[in-house]
Amino acid sequence: MNVYTYSETRQKLSHVLDSAKKTGRVLIRRQDGTIFSLTPVDSPKSPLDVKGIATDLSTTEVVSFVRESRSRDS
Repeated sequence: MNVYTYSETRQKLSHVLDSAKKTGRVLIRRQDGTIFSLTPVDSPKSPLDVKGIATDLSTTEVVSFVRESRSRDS
């Protein structure tokens, strides 16, 4: 875990943030000795963010299959 001074953090904020992302946590120490912890926050993913699949189907064929499936459900 890396420890940065307040001055270093101000001067190299991008570097400090990259370090926190890489290691999971960095500490920032003020001149009076107070220490703060900086940790990255995981951003929530959309349930629609799914990995695609490779297929030889054309867009027209996929749309046709979806329409056929919907007509059977009615």
